[in-house]
Amino acid sequence: MNAKADTICAIATPPGRGGVGVIRLSGPDSLSIAERISGSLPPARTASLRAFRDDAGREIDRGLVLLFPGPASFTGEDVVEFQAHGSPVVLELLTAACLAAGARRAGPGEFSQRAFLNERMDLAQAEAVADLIAANTEKAARAAQRSLEGEFSRRVDGLAQALTELRVWIEAALDFPDEDVDFLADGDVLSRVEALRGQLAELLHRADGGRLLNDGIHIAIIGPPNAGKSSLLNALSRRDSAIVTETPGTTRDVLRETISIAGLSITLSDTAGLRETRDHIEAEGVRRARREMRSADLVFWVIDASVPEPLPPPGLPTDVPLIRIHNKIDLAGHPAKSEQRSVWLSAATGDGLDLLEQLVIAELGLADSGDSEFSARQRHVDQLQCALDRVDHGVAELTASGSGELLAEDLREAAEALGEITGRISADELLGRIFSSFCIGK
Repeated sequence: MNAKADTICAIATPPGRGGVGVIRLSGPDSLSIAERISGSLPPARTASLRAFRDDAGREIDRGLVLLFPGPASFTGEDVVEFQAHGSPVVLELLTAACLAAGARRAGPGEFSQRAFLNERMDLAQAEAVADLIAANTEKAARAAQRSLEGEFSRRVDGLAQALTELRVWIEAALDFPDEDVDFLADGDVLSRVEALRGQLAELLHRADGGRLLNDGIHIAIIGPPNAGKSSLLNALSRRDSAIVTETPGTTRDVLRETISIAGLSITLSDTAGLRETRDHIEAEGVRRARREMRSADLVFWVIDASVPEPLPPPGLPTDVPLIRIHNKIDLAGHPAKSEQRSVWLSAATGDGLDLLEQLVIAELGLADSGDSEFSARQRHVDQLQCALDRVDHGVAELTASGSGELLAEDLREAAEALGEITGRISADELLGRIFSSFCIGK
């Protein structure tokens, strides 16, 4: 895409009625189009009251005009904003006037895409714009803002540069073997690679936490019938969402509720009790319960603390963290307590729910993140994992065979994987997929 080929326009405020609505223009003809619609233009970055007119000279509305000449604008191009009354009819008439004057409607995310293409921000920062708009908790919004400011990108770029510098040093040693550089003998390369590996692993851990902040956390509540799974859902969501009875098999389908714990958006899934059954409907519920726990970020295995503990059923996921919840301590006479990946509580009385919330935060690795949080996406996590895998492969080759050439190649591929996060290395297909998920007007 040629970022300067034409001028785009879009309504930049949400659909519906409001006190103020914003139309945004970006491109080489923005100033001339604005002059046709609002008459004389105000100084840059100075809001001025103007009458907005259509192509026939009829007044549409009166509002504010703001000019942001490029390259010092969001997109790097000349940008104009019309701030009119927030009537959908008025905003559409104003958009039609922009189109008649030579603009075209912007596609999803096209303003942010132009900002990226014009080097006003990198790809991770552009994605943070969409994450900030979509944030549904304060913690997610603050994390997205830190990514938008470049916190995540700086860490990624720093690691990519360090990997490249080490690769260049290794290749120089290989190209000039007569020099007094024996990187296998002095162990310097291995120690430097291990240090970079530790930094990569730490950044991957933080990015995965940022992904959870951005995407929200999915917790599947599973366990045998009558363990109190539905009561736990109701207690955590603070509403009677699920039907609670003493009859086994009451829950047949998956019931979901979204809650907030310590500023995190969490989707809880109450599922059918896991047991063998000849009831076809209940059996379908059990099948869906197993599917739910396989796709979860965390599993609550709920058991009744007032009866002998049942054996876990076969098929519990081994790659998903699991917290064992001993429910109904009010009937069993046990105190509320928490141990590693286990908590004793009462969904009926609420005793111990605070311990469960603390355990969730700790289990997801978000307890100590604080101001180091930043938003991230699954593709960022995947690229960081790819970079870590390449470094591990290079270390294995160096240790096993002393192959500096293979280590250098793995370091190059690791740096390229990091470059795809920020867009230093990117494909048109990747850009199209990312920006097509943005809202119109950003």
